[in-house]
This record gives sequence, C-alpha cells and structure tokens, in this order.
Amino acid sequence: MMRGRTVLAAVAVAAAALLTGCSGASGAAGTWGSDAEGEPQLVLDQDGTLTGTDGCNRLNGDWTEKDETISFGEIASTTMACPDVDTWLSGMSTATRDGSTLHIFDADGAEIGTLQQ
Repeated sequence: MMRGRTVLAAVAVAAAALLTGCSGASGAAGTWGSDAEGEPQLVLDQDGTLTGTDGCNRLNGDWTEKDETISFGEIASTTMACPDVDTWLSGMSTATRDGSTLHIFDADGAEIGTLQQ
C-alpha cells in the first residue's frame, strides 16, 4: 500500500511539472532594465502582459515569444514631455535575448537599444 502511494505521488509531481512547462510561460518573462528614475524598464509577465517605462512615459501592452523572437503587440503609453530623457523604448517592435541582455528592435528591424535583466 505504501509503495503504491509513493508511486502515485511521484506521478503527480511529474504531471505537475509537465503542466507547468506547457503553461505558456516564457524564458523572457521577468524584469528588464533599471528602476532608476529616467531609465527604461520592461516587466514581461508570464501571462503575456507587459508594463514598464521608457524612462518618462508608462507603457502597457502584451508580448509573445516564438522561435526566440519576442514580439510586442499594441503598446499603450502616456504622453508626457520629458526633455532630458531618451524615450527610445517607445519604438519597440521585437526583441531577442542573449543571456541576460534583451536586444530591442524597431519596426524596420534596426536595433534601438538593450536592457539588462
């Protein structure tokens, strides 16, 4: 009887691990960039939503990852004027990861910046 429960428990743990692996979670999920004032930052949630700042304006939207390319969907942003802040992140379209570096590209495929994790 005890052996059967042990096997059943092991199967349940393995099934939970498999289901977690299939939940759509992505390796890109996490916080990228700095939370210092005037610095860009993206928080990519495992549910496919994103929040962040381009260093001035708040950003909200969604993202997906397929074949190691991160694609950003429609991004909503506040529109404050910040004269001394480079708001390059507001031009993001796609990204790729290289270790702890997120390379951000615009709609033309040009790299516009990087964020560290």
